[in-house]
Parts: sequence; C-alpha cells; structure tokens
Amino acid sequence: MKPFTKILTAIDFSENSDCAFDYALTLATQFNAELTIIHVINEPVDLRGFYVPHISFEQLEKEIEESAVKMMETFCSERLNNFTNFKTAIVTGIPYDEITATAVKIDASLIVIGTHGRTGLDRILFGSTAERVVRSANCPVLTVRLPAN
Repeated sequence: MKPFTKILTAIDFSENSDCAFDYALTLATQFNAELTIIHVINEPVDLRGFYVPHISFEQLEKEIEESAVKMMETFCSERLNNFTNFKTAIVTGIPYDEITATAVKIDASLIVIGTHGRTGLDRILFGSTAERVVRSANCPVLTVRLPAN
C-alpha cells in the first residue's frame, strides 16, 4: 500500500462532513500527511434578469464567499487543535468536479468525504457528490457515513 502523504477532505459544514473530517484529521495525523480542507460553493443560480431587491448578483456572490471564508476559519480554529500541516481552499463550482480537480492539482493520495447515504428515489433525483467523486477520482476515496444512533 502506498503511504498517504496528501489527504483532501471536502466539508460543507454539515454533520456528515464533520464526521468525515474527523477521519481525515486522524489519518493525516497518523500518516504525518498534509491535509487540504476544501469547501465548494455550489454554483449559484444566475439571477440576472430577475428582480432581486436590495442586492446585486455580484454582491450576493461576494457575501456568500465572505461567509464561507469566515465559516472555514472558525471550523479550522475549533477542529484542528495542534495540527498545523494543513491548507484550505474555497472554490466555486460543481462540488464533485471541484473536489476531483483539486485532488489532481495537489496530487492527493486520498480523498475523505462524507455521504448522506441516500437511497431510492432521493438518490436518483439528487445524485450523490460522494458517489460521483468515487467514480471520477484518480486516487482512493474514503466515504464516511454518520454512525447510526
């Protein structure tokens, strides 16, 4: 087995991604690996041409990004403890595309991602970012579900 030297974890600030992050941090610590924490701002619906009171589309995008940066800073300060070998990335796009592209860019040896475990019609209608990452990633992917209560 190849060692894990660069681990990428995707977070959306949900309970699922928190759980996956715990695995990513544990593995990064055990393997002395660099941890990259990515948050993908899903491409917003283009509202140009519609009346949106008091805010421009560009201002809305800016506020979403500023909010994501603050959330990432808070997340890292609360969750990383003494772990210092990490990088963060906030990007806009289609989540599975951005996650797999970032994995290639940083030459990740492992991706750790949370999954909601949707089944049936939910899975057909909404798809799964984790499933798409598994299908398209060039490196191993660890998917993490919340433990059953």
